[in-house]
Amino acid sequence: MKYMSSHPPPPLPPPTPPPHHLHHVQTHLPRKSISLLPDFFFTAFSLFLLFSSPKSITTVTLLPKLSFPLNPRRFFKIPDMSSPPSTSITHKIPNFPNPQSLSDWLKPRLPSDSFASWGVKPGTKNIHNLWLELSEGEISIADSTPPVRTVEVVVVRVIGEDNKVLVESHQELSNGDVRHRCRPLSEKMKPGESVEAAVCRAVKEELGSIISGGLGSFGYFGDNGIVRIVPNSYTKKVEERFSVSYPGLPACYVLHTVDAVVEGLPEGDFCTEEVEEYEVSDGKKLAEEAVSCKKHYWKWVEFDST
Repeated sequence: MKYMSSHPPPPLPPPTPPPHHLHHVQTHLPRKSISLLPDFFFTAFSLFLLFSSPKSITTVTLLPKLSFPLNPRRFFKIPDMSSPPSTSITHKIPNFPNPQSLSDWLKPRLPSDSFASWGVKPGTKNIHNLWLELSEGEISIADSTPPVRTVEVVVVRVIGEDNKVLVESHQELSNGDVRHRCRPLSEKMKPGESVEAAVCRAVKEELGSIISGGLGSFGYFGDNGIVRIVPNSYTKKVEERFSVSYPGLPACYVLHTVDAVVEGLPEGDFCTEEVEEYEVSDGKKLAEEAVSCKKHYWKWVEFDST
């Protein structure tokens, strides 16, 4: 038997409304797509004008040239280390009032054993010689370690009979030592001295005592002169080597060489005497303490052997 409830049945839920928002989106999609078309064509047309216009391309390529570096030091010129250094840079050395001051300056810059041999080893000179060379302007010394002694030298190849050349075989020094040379007549040049004047002085100082008739009544150059330099015989050469007179001291020799004919010389081997090698104004004491050349021994050799 069925019983009837006294309460009314619950009402049914209302029907689901239609998806109006979905319909709204679907209806607007076609409109949005249509609105994007003009933007697309406008963008494409702008790109076309940009890349097809020569004026625009020129403007774009010129822009990088307006940039500036962050570090302006990149524009400084860096010197090429393979090129020789400038000769305008010089190192001035101090003045040396006496040989002892020069010795004190040289000692820490030269090997001790080499410096100690100056004037002791046969054929070498001492600190007094070097100081006299500096004081008379015959040499210069660079302020370096080790120092470099630079000498301007005139070399005279005296031409004799049968095209032979006069060479100095050896020297007799003031301390009794004998120094072997085997080289043509050579002399250190004075400051500002020309090659011709140096040739004249070299002949007078080292050959003057043997020339027949002496040098007082004759000139050095010209038709009646004692010395005639061979035309176009001058050459210049630079040699760098360690000095024989001053062991351990590097030297740069600037050699000015000429061929010359000297009248009045003996045909065979001979010897000459040098009266005074150094000219000093402060007395002869320093010159006497230096090692000087007293006698020169000469001989004629074949031209090719020099």
